[in-house]
Amino acid sequence: MGPHDHGGGASTQTTPTPGRRVRVVVVDDNAGFRESLLALLEAGDLDVVGEARSGPEALELVPVVDPDVVLMDVRMPDMDGIQTTRRLKQLHPSLGIVALSGHEDQDIVREMLVAGASGYVLKDSDGDEILSAVLHAALGGGVLSPEVTPRVIGELTEALERERRRTRELEEAQAALVERAARRHELRTPVTVILGMAQTLAKADDSFPQRQELLDRIVERSEALTRLVERFELTIDAGMAEKVDVAALAQEVASPYPRVRVVAKGGPFAATLSPVVGRRILGELVANALEFSPPDAAVTVQVARGQGGTEVRVTDAGPGIEADDRERIFGFLEQVEDLNVRVHQGLGFGLSLARGAARSMGGDVVLESSGPEGSTFRWTIAIEE
Repeated sequence: MGPHDHGGGASTQTTPTPGRRVRVVVVDDNAGFRESLLALLEAGDLDVVGEARSGPEALELVPVVDPDVVLMDVRMPDMDGIQTTRRLKQLHPSLGIVALSGHEDQDIVREMLVAGASGYVLKDSDGDEILSAVLHAALGGGVLSPEVTPRVIGELTEALERERRRTRELEEAQAALVERAARRHELRTPVTVILGMAQTLAKADDSFPQRQELLDRIVERSEALTRLVERFELTIDAGMAEKVDVAALAQEVASPYPRVRVVAKGGPFAATLSPVVGRRILGELVANALEFSPPDAAVTVQVARGQGGTEVRVTDAGPGIEADDRERIFGFLEQVEDLNVRVHQGLGFGLSLARGAARSMGGDVVLESSGPEGSTFRWTIAIEE
């Protein structure tokens, strides 16, 4: 839509609810283009209930005027349309959001749709196309400009497949962790019984009438425990752990993301671990780095040798983490980002899961460094004994 194009076909549009006009908020930092949009929407019999010049203004305005749809500019200073959309959809899940952009960049299109936008149209689209996108969004549907549709469908198909794969891996990793916890409990019970009987014998004198009976039971329980441990070791060796090339694992995890660069010098980096759990750990760290980095910034995965074993460092270009929050981020369902910086769309268990999985295999995940230029998380894989 040109700056003075008000879309002559507005009369062909129909509102989704008879007797009630669709309520729209316009968010754009360009006053001239914003004025053109207002004229177009009013000509299309839509009710413009507010306008905002920035993301923070939109966050304040939307709960006050209660629109059906927000027309959202993608490129805005301080807080862009992607961040604003993500936050609005978290606060108002039923709100329709249509992205407006002067660019056909498929990464931006994908990020806006993943953030929650239900439509994406270019600013030079004709008036009917913009009005159609707004009305579809009000009805819960979505419209994409023809210029971006084929590429976006391909990108979203790949993204959906990656998400399905991550979901399967999460389920497998969670099942493995639950199984390990059950094994620990199954091991801990006989150990506790044996310890209790041994402590009883240690306190008793030679005349204790049940001395021999307790000794026999200790031997019996110890033999049963030995068999149990052997069974667990066989299960772990056969089903959970194997020799893994950590550098190759990092390349596999990074391959779907053009912005992720893997650096591995001085290999090979072989380790004995569950490849499913290993992929999940790296996947969470990479996803976290991408989420908190600017859309055009690179993320680095470095594989190296360390004193404690193989070390994998994932470095982002985010705003850094406050000192008081550097341990809390590993807590379940914890999120510490400022709303004006970046809001994580997930549930907040990624880092907690990564650390728990790493520790279950004898390693660890820690925040090694953080500052205004970015943060580095280190996954240490224990040296095989």
